Amino acid sequence: MQPTWSIRAAIGTLIVGTSTVQLANGFFGTFFSLRVTLEGFDASIAGLVLSSYFAGFTVGAFRCGPIIERIGHIRAYAAFGGLAAAATSAMPFLVGSLAWMVLRAVIGFGCAGLFITTESWLNAKAPPELRGRVFSVYMVGTFAALAVGQLLIGSSDPQSPRPFSAIVALFAVALVMVSTTRAEPPQATAAPTLPYGQLTRAAPVAVFGSALSGMIAGTFYALVPAWMQGEGIERSRIALFMFVAVIGGLLFQVPVGHLSDRFDRRRVLAVLGFGFSVVAVALIRLPHTLVVVASAAFLIGGFLSTFYPVCVAHAHDCMPADRVVSVSARLILVSGVGSVIGPLIGTPIMASFDIDGVFYFMAAAALILATLASSGSLGVAAPLHQERPFDILTPQATPLAHAARDR
Repeated sequence: MQPTWSIRAAIGTLIVGTSTVQLANGFFGTFFSLRVTLEGFDASIAGLVLSSYFAGFTVGAFRCGPIIERIGHIRAYAAFGGLAAAATSAMPFLVGSLAWMVLRAVIGFGCAGLFITTESWLNAKAPPELRGRVFSVYMVGTFAALAVGQLLIGSSDPQSPRPFSAIVALFAVALVMVSTTRAEPPQATAAPTLPYGQLTRAAPVAVFGSALSGMIAGTFYALVPAWMQGEGIERSRIALFMFVAVIGGLLFQVPVGHLSDRFDRRRVLAVLGFGFSVVAVALIRLPHTLVVVASAAFLIGGFLSTFYPVCVAHAHDCMPADRVVSVSARLILVSGVGSVIGPLIGTPIMASFDIDGVFYFMAAAALILATLASSGSLGVAAPLHQERPFDILTPQATPLAHAARDR
């Protein structure tokens, strides 16, 4: 058995390495949205290009697990990171909608593999008495890296190939850190399957809520930076807007988690959906001063980031404990499909009705979510909260991660 200091050093290496990946990913997501706008693709094609990352990520969430089991965590991390880096480095040389659609999907697949590898490794190797703190640090590192990645936008030139090189360098740094670790990799175990329809019957609010959450998030992060770029807004202001949104997502996690553990999660979800709708419409109607826009970004990011974890927690409340892995996997799929659909619908809306149409679209989706959650809480009594009730997570919190945690 490894000494405690060695385990903590290995865990620290994993967290720092994956935070570096998230730094690259946060920068890349906003930068790529700006670059697609500059390329002048047709609205429907732009939607496909922007949503391709989510499609690749969703596929990766299910196909990467067997790969990790077959070749091991360290080699899998290197393979997935190398795949993402190679696809990124090819993008400046293969400029075109079809090529970028394929390459961005490959990057999504690779990033899904990186996060699956990291989270399953952390869950298996973190001592039980430190596991909660380890994942708190991991998620803080994730949000902080995503936020810093937004700030890099202000000093980058979207028309230059340099940002692609910087992203490849960040992927490479993460690979060096993790592939040279001396930590012993974990072993994953198989989980019971979940029949189709069972989760929807048991927790319809969680299923539809995850889909709507993914649709809203995919629309927001793909299209809002693109519109701001098209309007000639300074990149520093775009970076600030996205930075504040990510920080809002970080700071909302703990208070919403406490509320979710104390009250019926569906009612909490209804309040979050209604709050998002109000803020989105207010952003359209109110004067676009710095204070108003920054406040709206903070609230939008906060509401948006908590939809998915509340849905996941509610789903686990409604299902047997031995189905936790399958439930998580199914919700990842549903959220991923929503993330793909969001930009596909939002892009033609933006072409016809400008950014106001996009915010009305997201507000309507959030209002539907609030209505479903509210009606669900009125029609069926709240299930008992599970012993491990609420996790700070995003759709990247993968089946392997839950499998390792429950051992």
